[in-house]
Amino acid sequence: MMSPEMAQDLAAKHEAAEQTRQQFSATSQFTDGLTIDDAYTAQEAWVALKQSKGRKIIGRKIGLTSRAMQSAMQIHEPDFGTLLDDMCFENGATLEADRFCDPRLEAELAFVLKEDLMGEALSVEDVMDATDYIVPALELIAARTYRKDPDTGYTRKIFDTIADNAANAGYILGETKIPGDADLGWVGATLSRNGVIEETGLAAGVLGHPARGIVWLARRFAKQGIGLEAGHVYLAGSFTRPVIVSPGDDIVADYGRYGEIGLQFS
Repeated sequence: MMSPEMAQDLAAKHEAAEQTRQQFSATSQFTDGLTIDDAYTAQEAWVALKQSKGRKIIGRKIGLTSRAMQSAMQIHEPDFGTLLDDMCFENGATLEADRFCDPRLEAELAFVLKEDLMGEALSVEDVMDATDYIVPALELIAARTYRKDPDTGYTRKIFDTIADNAANAGYILGETKIPGDADLGWVGATLSRNGVIEETGLAAGVLGHPARGIVWLARRFAKQGIGLEAGHVYLAGSFTRPVIVSPGDDIVADYGRYGEIGLQFS
């Protein structure tokens, strides 16, 4: 079990990396026996550090929802991170690429709940009934630990990703609500950089239905007596591979009838 001191030390390292834009070496490279529960303990310590500075939790992100990504990370379930109130950026915003460590973007859907949701036997239908609205979303990810250590070549493990708040750095919501009776699996997007389509995907790539990631999260939290909260934003999981962004890039995610999300990076 991870000690409180180690969790707080990791939280401080992640916070410093985010503030200075200087990545650090993955903890799992030097410490044996780290578990997924340890990783979430470290993540919670970092979130608590941010809360002590005035930040507020406004939702969660769900990641590793595709079989390919789970296989690559050698796990059998998704992961999650925490969304804070300073992570929401406006559609059409211009962001400084150098503000983030190794920034990348992924296309997905966001669910905003109208009712609290808790239980270990929840279904997709329960999630849909509790949902206020669904909108297209982009997730901005930024790894505070090296994906591949430049000195040793070590590739970070699932422990490092989860402790790093599942690599989340922000999100952008679209402006067109998707009807609850839409066939969500067939909602898709193209993700372009500087006018060139880099990625395409369908929301069915998220566990077969994007609400299944939220079912997984609700069931996981229910074991701790915690529910998902009305009014919070839940990013259901990416259905594209991440697109690397650099200064000068113009990004457009086109969701067809459900509109576009655009970002510029300076």
